[in-house]
Amino acid sequence: MAFTGWPTAAMEFYEGLEADNSKAYWTSHKAVYQEQVLRPMEELLEDLVPEFGPSKIFRPYRDVRFSNDKTPYKTHIGATLGGTGYVQLSADGLSVGTGMWHLEPDELVKYRAAVAGPDGRSVRPGR
Repeated sequence: MAFTGWPTAAMEFYEGLEADNSKAYWTSHKAVYQEQVLRPMEELLEDLVPEFGPSKIFRPYRDVRFSNDKTPYKTHIGATLGGTGYVQLSADGLSVGTGMWHLEPDELVKYRAAVAGPDGRSVRPGR
């Protein structure tokens, strides 16, 4: 099925989760998450694979082992797209971005060469 957008219920789900980030809320609204949040994300990513490549949706559960914040669930759904893209939906809306978190040594050399100015120093806008 083709992506047609997220319904209002997806935003309402995350508004509710922000207000009550508990197992009770998650359990009672899990069907909403699966149908109104997760399924549209899967459809979007499936539509984008031909242009951007494989994707991965992040799990909704937070790793709270080493965090002072023990809320168990993420208040957004996020996915990587094609290795450098990112898409996220939350109660605040849709966010997208691109970039690399970790470059391999040969990739880092190429990146530095691409952004270096003629004198070998970094080029910064407005300078």
